[in-house]
Amino acid sequence: MIERLASPIASIVSSYDTYGLINHTSGNNLPSRESIRQILRDIQGLLFPGFGESELIDPENLHLKTAERVYRLARALVAEIEKSLSFTCRTGAFSCDGSACREMAETITVEFFSALPEIRRLLSLDVEAAFQGDPAAKSIEEVIVAYPGLRAIATHRVAHFFWNRQVPLIPRIMSEIIHGETGIDIHPGATIGESFFIDHGTGVVIGETTVIGRNVKIYQGVTLGALSVDKSQGNTKRHPTIEDDVTIYAGATILGGETTIGEGCIIGGNVWLTESVPPHRVVYVKTGEHIIKPRKK
Repeated sequence: MIERLASPIASIVSSYDTYGLINHTSGNNLPSRESIRQILRDIQGLLFPGFGESELIDPENLHLKTAERVYRLARALVAEIEKSLSFTCRTGAFSCDGSACREMAETITVEFFSALPEIRRLLSLDVEAAFQGDPAAKSIEEVIVAYPGLRAIATHRVAHFFWNRQVPLIPRIMSEIIHGETGIDIHPGATIGESFFIDHGTGVVIGETTVIGRNVKIYQGVTLGALSVDKSQGNTKRHPTIEDDVTIYAGATILGGETTIGEGCIIGGNVWLTESVPPHRVVYVKTGEHIIKPRKK
């Protein structure tokens, strides 16, 4: 048996030279997906302390518990961010002159913890939007512990921070971890305003250059995507803009960087849009055609 495997082993090793797709031991290691997964769990504990834990938070020990979690999480974050920055150096896209990668990782980590109160403020509004927007929600606590849309939004707000700091790899790893867990695919580059609610959520796709305003609600199967996937358009706005107070129902597809859905619009289920819609309109499908009419106040 061992002798018969010698030839396949040699062919596999040869394919590493031919096709690449290997993280060489001679270079800096890439961020660990499992480490990022644990980091997200620990961040969740800072965003919503006491939820998802077997023990209740003791108010007398809250400061000590928070400090312990921050110090432990900071060490893990610095290690993974340093790997990401070193990878960028290795590819020639960035130069950190060795020790500077570590210093930059530490700076970004401190900035992240400084930004957490603002992220928590945004999430408090997202939680309230879910509670007020879903008649089935019986409590704020239910939204926090059970709603996949909130989990996806919380992860996005964290990943978006690192995306804005131009940290390689980690924001995408974060978004894909939560995509696998919830079925909700939000690119970390998307800009999302406060009081955002995703109801049900399975199959939602929000592209990199999407801009979403305040008080927006979307349902399962909604796609905010690009009209084409031409690689040359990588640095252009390819995804739509959704203004404030818009509701988008299940299965709707809205495409294109120049497409804007105006403030206060309602987009019906299974609508396909590649053109802008003026504010305060209702769009729905009837007998195979799109109907656009003013929204009743």
